[in-house]
Amino acid sequence: MVRHTQSGPPCTTAETTMVDRTARAARNQERSLAAFLVKKAEFDALLAEFTQASEDHFGANPETVLWGEAAWLSDASAKLKDIADQHFRRGEYAC
Repeated sequence: MVRHTQSGPPCTTAETTMVDRTARAARNQERSLAAFLVKKAEFDALLAEFTQASEDHFGANPETVLWGEAAWLSDASAKLKDIADQHFRRGEYAC
């Protein structure tokens, strides 16, 4: 009978799978963070644009503003409110 000796403990498939999963999870987290930061920069740029536009009354002349401008601002505000409600879990998004 021939016996083969092994040097060190054998690497099991379960151990290899765990290492692979951990490495994949780390790469996935890095890619997720990179994508998040790109979208955050885009979001911040949009907020800056809207802040500037708001300071300029969204281009509306206070002397000649009509219902169209008021309706647009109402619609835009409702959309922003919905986004805020989602993020802060208010209204229909409350837990």
